[in-house]
Amino acid sequence: MSVKSGHESPRAKNEKTAGSIEHVEERSSASSVDTRDSELLGADVRPAAERRLVRLMDMRLLPTIVLIFIMNYIDRTAVSAARLKGLEQDLNLSDTNYDTVLAVLYASYVPAQIPSNMILNRISRPSYYIPLCVVLWGLTSALTGVTKSYSGLLAARVFVGFPEAAFYPGAIYLLSRWYTRKELAFRSAILYGGLLISNAFGSLMAAGILSNMEGKLGIRAWRWLFYIEGAITICIGFFAIWALPDYPHNTRWLSPAQRRLAMVRLAEDAGEADEDSSRDSVFAGLVLALKDPKVLIFAVMGCAQLLGLSFVNFFPTLTSTLGFSTTISLVLAAPPWIFSTIVCCINAWHADKTGERFFHITGWWWGVIIGYIIGTTTMSVGGRYVAMFLMAAGYSGFALTAVWVSNAIPRPPAKRAAAISIVNGFGNMGNLIGSYAWRAEWGPNYHPSMFIGLSSLALASVLSFVIRCMLVRQNKHLEEEELSSLTGDRRERIEEAARLEGLTFDEALERRRGFRYLY
Repeated sequence: MSVKSGHESPRAKNEKTAGSIEHVEERSSASSVDTRDSELLGADVRPAAERRLVRLMDMRLLPTIVLIFIMNYIDRTAVSAARLKGLEQDLNLSDTNYDTVLAVLYASYVPAQIPSNMILNRISRPSYYIPLCVVLWGLTSALTGVTKSYSGLLAARVFVGFPEAAFYPGAIYLLSRWYTRKELAFRSAILYGGLLISNAFGSLMAAGILSNMEGKLGIRAWRWLFYIEGAITICIGFFAIWALPDYPHNTRWLSPAQRRLAMVRLAEDAGEADEDSSRDSVFAGLVLALKDPKVLIFAVMGCAQLLGLSFVNFFPTLTSTLGFSTTISLVLAAPPWIFSTIVCCINAWHADKTGERFFHITGWWWGVIIGYIIGTTTMSVGGRYVAMFLMAAGYSGFALTAVWVSNAIPRPPAKRAAAISIVNGFGNMGNLIGSYAWRAEWGPNYHPSMFIGLSSLALASVLSFVIRCMLVRQNKHLEEEELSSLTGDRRERIEEAARLEGLTFDEALERRRGFRYLY
């Protein structure tokens, strides 16, 4: 989504033209609509109706995907907690074996993201697709508890990666289909807060299970960890079928007037209908994304960023270097992530308020760099624990990365969906590499690991600045561009926005002149 300034749409025309406006039920087909479909577009009722619509999404869509995201990372990182209670010994894992167990998940998770988001952009019911993937990874995670060997654990991790790939890029894309650019960053941060708080809840849940379930029914506590967390995820997946919306044009639990309002909101936000044109196939969107140099730079930036933040998979191990028992180490892992969640939401709220992206993302990486410097210069408990708070807060920057991609590559939706999945998928190569960056033999100080992370975040900062410069240049080009000469797909989307809002093409075109990229 992009900044839109200057001209407001003449909403009063909506009432005059409502009877003749066509309502798009599917992407490429239009049908006549009842006048009631436009009843919420009148100037006297729209503000309240729009607030109710956003509040409904905030109460139904957001909590559901946050809950899923909490379980997403709890399931993914359960192996780190299980390591502290006999996983390595029972399965005869070496340090290299354990690192490979962490890395192999990304071998399936990374490549599956692009086709998953391409599918999501084309199917009409994400409320079925995403929950199905949640149930599948919950089942696979639960089955991890029955593994008897290193090879069995590897297989379980690979098959967890495939369905998990659908969630985060898919959730960001789904949010971008419902929220305007002034609303997206904060909601995405709330979503990402699910990941951050999951590190806190996951550690506390693991502490409770590992300390109380050892030997119950003759089963090791680390196996109970997988059984219980997997079962919870499956239940949440079935709940999500009811709770999640589809797209603005076909969500079943919205009235026709609310669906119409949802489409108009997004059309006004960017001056174009948030729909693919007749030529925007999933493969065309992928090609467009691959040809855009910003996508490649974003992808490399994301990879460097996640390599610099790869300590997340080893956080219980890092807190254990403070010299406390297993239970206390897991409890100590929670406060930094609670702090990070609060910082993440405040940072995103301010990013939405100001429309700024670069400093709201990279500034927190610089905090991680300071944390690494502290970590390499002291082994005191207080100093290293403060460093862990700074390191955890670094994810406040990552929380806005996919949002920035959506801002910088807003249309068509097929291109946006592909770009988000490419950036997030390739970015997770950083997690794969990072699985080998925190070697046990480098503990307990982990100085080489911290130097790797510091260098990676410095590279990510440089690439982020390059993207900012590119967007500044593109905004200057937009100021010089004669929008009246628009043809092809872009003209088609502006025409569709005009039909949705009851404007003439010239009026929609005039408003489109305010379109700007966020940087």
